[in-house]
Amino acid sequence: MNCIIIIYYFGTLFETDFTKETVKNMQRIIGISLLAALSLPAFCQKQVTELTLQQAVQQAHEHSSDARAARHNYRAAYWNYKYYKANYLPSLTLSSNPALNRAINQVTQSDGTVKFIEQNLLTTDLKLSITQNIAFTGGTLFLETSAQRLDLFSNHTASWQTVPVNIGYSQSIFGYNALKWNRRIEPICYTEAKKSYAETLELVAAEATRRFFDLATAQSNLEIASTNYANADTLYLYAQGRYNIGTITENEMLQLEINKLNEETNRLNAQIGVEDAMQSLRSYLGIHEDVELKVTLDGRVPAMQVPFTDALQLAFQNSPDIESMRRRQLQGESNVAQARANAGLKADIYLRFGLTQTADKLKAAYQNPLDQQYATLSLSLPILDWGRGKGQVRVARSNRDLTNTQVEQEKIDFEQNVRKLVLQFNLQARRVEVAARTDETAQRRADVARRLYLLGKSTVLDLNASITEKDKARRDYINTLYNYWSLYYTLRSMTLYDFERNRPLSENLETLIN
Repeated sequence: MNCIIIIYYFGTLFETDFTKETVKNMQRIIGISLLAALSLPAFCQKQVTELTLQQAVQQAHEHSSDARAARHNYRAAYWNYKYYKANYLPSLTLSSNPALNRAINQVTQSDGTVKFIEQNLLTTDLKLSITQNIAFTGGTLFLETSAQRLDLFSNHTASWQTVPVNIGYSQSIFGYNALKWNRRIEPICYTEAKKSYAETLELVAAEATRRFFDLATAQSNLEIASTNYANADTLYLYAQGRYNIGTITENEMLQLEINKLNEETNRLNAQIGVEDAMQSLRSYLGIHEDVELKVTLDGRVPAMQVPFTDALQLAFQNSPDIESMRRRQLQGESNVAQARANAGLKADIYLRFGLTQTADKLKAAYQNPLDQQYATLSLSLPILDWGRGKGQVRVARSNRDLTNTQVEQEKIDFEQNVRKLVLQFNLQARRVEVAARTDETAQRRADVARRLYLLGKSTVLDLNASITEKDKARRDYINTLYNYWSLYYTLRSMTLYDFERNRPLSENLETLIN
């Protein structure tokens, strides 16, 4: 924007018709404009933001799409758990179903005959009920009180029916007890959701680390390519002078020219790689501004050793994968129980006891109430279903056994993954140290090889070999650093434990709900 303003200012300056009174001020205006023009590169450059790995991880935790999705998933699991808990608490309900009936209907008379009679009536009612689910039996206990008014508009009369108190209970005797199974499964689901959220944050950190080091590698490649191109250009110019005096062959000079052209191509490719990696990192971190990111590498890594037994115990204790295995096994048992209930004898009972009375006035309808009882028992036994019920039970059992087999294998694989991860991580700090030393040594060797070539004491093949080793050592060092931090966050995601500070990973989940 500043560039546009300054250029526009120059354009309007030359389009102005100057008078004699303004001639003396022209030099001052041009001088100020030239000073502004000198600052054009500073205005036109992108904003450069330096970024460390820890800053990238923090940014990803707050703004990445994966982190936002994890927060939404946890909120959904939280409210689903609250809904489950509410099923075991008493509920209070107020209901009303008023109805107006003005029509000609069939009405059965006291002698058994049926007549069409015009009816014009209004019924209004109000009922207050308390229900409580019984998890042990799967039944429902309820307590209610109600009042109903009937208005007959044809003869201008009204009557009341009241139920001061009603106690009832409904129960499926041989049916599937969803309350019992939900009490065993739903807490595991919620625990799994909490652990999955913490695990996802560590996986987000691992993904941010990958993209961070992709950019670090791309920027390092650009730096290497720019340095190599500058050195190749210098050596080529130097070789031309030596060729002119006959101290090197034409083949050697042509080799140096090829090196220069190759390094120029590498530099162009590296520039494209930097833009791609920078865009990928900006997108994942939720940075929408077109800023230039410059990553800063810190070669220091925590030199710690993780005991395998501790890591394995923490992984089985904290990993959401273990909770998922437990949940799937219980769901398999639940499906078997449901299939058995649907295939066998079904019996439902409904009991209700209370008091009731009718009168023309509301107050009188509550005096001298009469007791009432109501009980039903419904039975259903399949006699011939062609094996459908038995087949459903066999399918549920097979799925349960398959799930158990899969879970056992997954536990073995899980333990092996933890073992391999711990072994690799415990060696990674030393690998970083070796890679850093190799990078430093290769850089020194390349400098020595370049000086020896300039002195005529080395061949171009030795020079190229030293450059190749230098570049490889630098890339290996960055890749080793990435492997360390990738293993670091992966180990944290599996154990949900901070081995560096020797404490469990904890997240303030209350802030996600409020």
